[in-house]
Order: sequence, then structure tokens, then C-alpha cells
Amino acid sequence: MIVFVLILFFALIARLTYLQIATHEKYVDLAQNNRVKLSVISPVRGLIFDTKGRVLAENNPTYSLELVPEQTPDLANTLERLSALLPISKDELALFEKRRKQQKRFASVSIRNRLNDQEVAIFSANRHLFPGVDIQARPLRHYPFPELTAHVVGYVGAINEQELKTIEPANYRGTRFIGKTGIERTYETELHGYVGYQQTENTAQGRSLKVLSYTPPLSGSDLTLNLDIELQKIAHDALGDYTGSVAAIDTRTGAVRALVSKPGFNANLFAKGIDQASYSQLQNSSKRPLFNRFLRGQYPPGSTLKPFLALAGLDYKTVHPHQRIFCPGFYQLPKQTHKYRDWKKTGHGMTTLHDSIVQSCDVYYYILAHELKIDRMHDFLQKFGFGQKTGIDILGERSGLLPSREWKKRTRNQVWYPGETLIAGIGQGFNLTTPLQLAHATALIANKGSTHIPSLVAKINDKPQQTSTTLPITLNNPQHWNTIIDAMYDVVNGARGTARKIREGAPYKIAGKTGTAQVFTIKQDEKYDEENVQEHLKDHALFIAFAPAREPQLAVAIVVENGGHGGSVAAPIARSIFDQYIQVTP
Repeated sequence: MIVFVLILFFALIARLTYLQIATHEKYVDLAQNNRVKLSVISPVRGLIFDTKGRVLAENNPTYSLELVPEQTPDLANTLERLSALLPISKDELALFEKRRKQQKRFASVSIRNRLNDQEVAIFSANRHLFPGVDIQARPLRHYPFPELTAHVVGYVGAINEQELKTIEPANYRGTRFIGKTGIERTYETELHGYVGYQQTENTAQGRSLKVLSYTPPLSGSDLTLNLDIELQKIAHDALGDYTGSVAAIDTRTGAVRALVSKPGFNANLFAKGIDQASYSQLQNSSKRPLFNRFLRGQYPPGSTLKPFLALAGLDYKTVHPHQRIFCPGFYQLPKQTHKYRDWKKTGHGMTTLHDSIVQSCDVYYYILAHELKIDRMHDFLQKFGFGQKTGIDILGERSGLLPSREWKKRTRNQVWYPGETLIAGIGQGFNLTTPLQLAHATALIANKGSTHIPSLVAKINDKPQQTSTTLPITLNNPQHWNTIIDAMYDVVNGARGTARKIREGAPYKIAGKTGTAQVFTIKQDEKYDEENVQEHLKDHALFIAFAPAREPQLAVAIVVENGGHGGSVAAPIARSIFDQYIQVTP
């Protein structure tokens, strides 16, 4: 018995030696981790304001039910018991599974957001029954003008697998959302901020006793935009039931005052976590509400290109301001029978450059384009930013298309035909431009060749952002600027101007140009029947303008998809915008 007791005694000594010496660090760490909890403190995302200080994106406090898979022994059973305790839908469980697979096992994954006070109280009373599950107080992104700013401000959404590979993991611990589109995405680094950390001493039940250490998070920067939400709403509402886009730029600074893409969507759906049914409805809609028209919509400029082409003709001395060209209602290339028709079947008769802009004579520009040739047209129009990005401070801009002989050879391995030059002369054919490009080019005419690169962000916190000017456009004869501006003035204010209806009652003067862009090609022997053509095949209505005409403050470009006529549909939208923005000096 003595020997047996001695053996047990030495075995006990050996075990104690092993536990307290050999594995000392391991069990100290386990005890420490059970007692001390390291928590990540997410930074508060920066706010976004419009130019007058009105909030466009804010953070609302909310409670989130979250689970750490690594700390949950039986995940399926835990979720089943949670669903019996709190109302958790099948869609929320499916979204949780998707998020769980995208995150590390030690990361906290949201099960349900926006718990009310009663639900928080119910779970808190039963928290000890759910290891690895807790309630976190987190800010939820909210957009006070969800449809008006959906495309320009953008929205935040759950971090996906692709984004996990590009972001800094340490700085996004505890953060479930990231900027997906618009300003939210472009300025993600500035808006997000930097995480903080907190060490707390806890009981075995998880109750916090005291804070051991604290590193505060660094909140994201606030952004002040050049956008005017009142002007944005007026432009949006003026589009009515039409699909289209509006871009408005302050000609004096390059500040973008309105960027509308209609239809829009409720950006708050994405911030809260959109369900699959709602997303599919948006994605499959024939009106494409998710498509950003002012940045990515590429449209034929139609007759809005004529003032720029007329300026090219003057600068290359292809035409003279007082030269008269006869318009019989059609034009034929030498030795060809095909007729390139004017929009006015009976023709405009003897037409000067001024009249060709005021009355939008197509034949004048067929002849002018034939004389200029496509490569000179390309080189001159490129100075106004056609066929290239404006450089605006938001991601996703497309460059449009400015055709040339070289472009067609390179992209299609085809030769350029003279007839294609004529079609390009009236802004059709291969020509494509975005509404933002058109507004920027219009500002260049308004300022007689000089303007700023369009900018959306005015300040980051209290630091003003620097704006850049574009390379000035120099003409051989500067007087030609006035020739074009005078013609655009009479488009609105002349007796025969195509937009003369919008001048009534205006205490300021507008200069502009209407445009109509065909959606499909009409055969030689066919006639365009506006009343019977299907809605989605109707012509696009366009209008570019600036005001006041002699001392410009604002330049606008409007595209109304399938709107028909620029003068009757698009131009009144510009008048509504100018009425709100233009400050009239007595």
C-alpha cells in the first residue's frame, strides 16, 4: 500500500510539473482569453453633404444580432433555437450562410439587422444560452434622398469575396459594408476611417467587468459635394415619366450641380441588405434603373453636335459666316443616287451658318462634313472632350465614341465611306457621347474655349479640393466664338428658333441647341411615323444650353430617351433648371 501510494504521489507530482511548467504558457493564454476579450471598434463612416450642407448620407444607430462561427459549437442547433426565440426569416438565414462562407471563422457574421428594443431585451435575457452569439450596436448607412442620389452618391453593401482580396483586412475587421458605387466607392478610403481596439475583463458568462486598454477608432472624413439637392430634385421631377439623364455644370468653376439618371432606385435597400427577389426585379427591369446614364449612357448627340461642327468649318475656313448654301430637303454625294434627307421634307432654301444652327438644317451639315472630311472633324471635336473621359472625380465614366478613319480600320478592319462622314456630320452614325460629356463641351463653348474639369467633391472635412482647368481651345479667329454663341442664342430667342417656346417669361436669356437622335435606321423609301412607332424605338430628345447667354453661370445637357423632339420635350427641362439656379442681377 505504501509503494502504491508513493507511485500515485509521484504521478501527481509529475502531472503538476507538466501542467505548471511544461504547459504553463498554453493554459495562461487560455485563462487570459477566457477572462480578457479583445474587441474591434469599427470607425464611424464619414457623412456626405450637398453644397448647402444638407445631409445626403448619414449613419443611423441600429442593433445587429451577430454570431462568431468559431465560438459556436453546434451552429445548426444554435440557429434553430435563435429562430424560435426571435423572428428570423429564411431569406435572412440564407444571407447569413452566404456571408459566413465569405468570412473567416473567427469573424463576426450578421444574422439579423435592425432589432427593436423588445427583441434586444429578449435576447439579452437569454444570452447565456447562446455561446458565440451577441448583439452589437452598429451604425447603419441611410440616404435621406435614396432615389435622387442613388447613382451619384451611390450606396454601401456587404463586402464580397473579391473585395476581401483587395482591402486591408486589419482595417476592415468589424466592418461589414463597403462603398459599392458612386461617391461611396470612389472615396471609400476617406469615408471609411480606421478601426480601434478595446480589451475588457469579462466573467465566464461574458459580462464585461472593466476596460483594460482602449485604442479609439479614427472616424472617416466628411465629404461636401458640389451637388445641389434642390436642383437635383427639380431636374429629376422635370423628366416626368420619361427615362433619361441630366447633367448641369457651373461654367465658372466646373462644379457639378446636378447629375440625374432616371429611373433610379432606393439606395437604402442595398445598405440594409437587399433580398434576392428585390434585386432581381431591379436587374431585370426593362427601364434599367441600376444603369448610370449620366456616366455610362452613350447616345448619338444628334443635332447638338452642329454648333461644334460649324465652329470647325469656320476654323478650317471651309465655310464663311455669311456664305449661303441651298437646302432642297436632301443631299446627294457626287455620282450617287442615294438621298440623305433633311428633317424638313421641303428643305430650308438658302441657308447661312447662323440659320443652319437656329433651324437645325441637316443638308448644311451634310455638305460641311463632306468638305471637312472625317479626320479633321475628329481632330477638332476631340478638343471639346468628345470621345474621351471628362476626368470627373467619380469612378465608372465611359469615354463615348468619336469616329475616325483610323478608328474604323483598327477596330473593324474596314475602310471609311464618304456616306458615313455625312451621317457623322449630323451627330448620328458611330458618334456616341455621354450626357456629362455634352454638358462639359457646352461649358467650353459658353466660356469661349476654357473651363474646368467637372468636379463633384468640394471639400474633404474642411479642406477645399483643388480644381483643374482644361487646356484652352484656341481658334484662328476668336470672333468665331461669338458667331456660334449668337446662333445658339437665337435657337431660343429667335423667331424661328427650334427651342423658342422656353423663352417666354424668363428674366434672363438662354443660348442652346436642340437635338433629335434616331434609335433605328430608316430605309431610303420609308418615312418615320412617330404616332405608330413603338415607344422604345422613338427618337431620343436632346438639348444643350447655357445661361445667362452673355455671362454664363450654368451649362446643361439633357437626354430624354425616346422623347421625340428636343425643342418640345428636353428644352423645357432646361428652363426649369435655369429658373432654380440662375441668380438674376437687377
